[in-house]
Amino acid sequence: MTVAEQSAANEPADPTTSPDAVPGTWVRACAISDLAIGRGAGVLGPDFEQAALFRIPAMETDREAVVGRTRLYAIGNIDPFSRAAVLSRGVAGDRGGEPTVASPLGKQVFSLRTGICLDDESMSVPSYAVRVVDDIVEVYFQRR
Repeated sequence: MTVAEQSAANEPADPTTSPDAVPGTWVRACAISDLAIGRGAGVLGPDFEQAALFRIPAMETDREAVVGRTRLYAIGNIDPFSRAAVLSRGVAGDRGGEPTVASPLGKQVFSLRTGICLDDESMSVPSYAVRVVDDIVEVYFQRR
């Protein structure tokens, strides 16, 4: 999973230009201004793959934290415990400085950076690269 900031200067490397790139597709999700800070949004990718996209305030512990700056994260939207597409409706927060989302069904907490369940590390959801291009948020879905 790659985290992008609002600033174009701090965007992640483009997976499609690296020699070790994994084939996939950038999917336009929405305008950055349409994402409510602290809330999730569902993104439908190729072959009906779903991601949960979050815009979270930058933590004071971030090296580049600036007042008002936010970070974008995308993880799989399917809760592995209930098999329901609900993580985009989960409660965003943090656990010890780790940005998280709690499933609205079973309340299991997932890292927004890695997709690993912090309550049961044997469970996880995929994580996705995110970037902002011309104020439009895009999520990278790997070809499977």
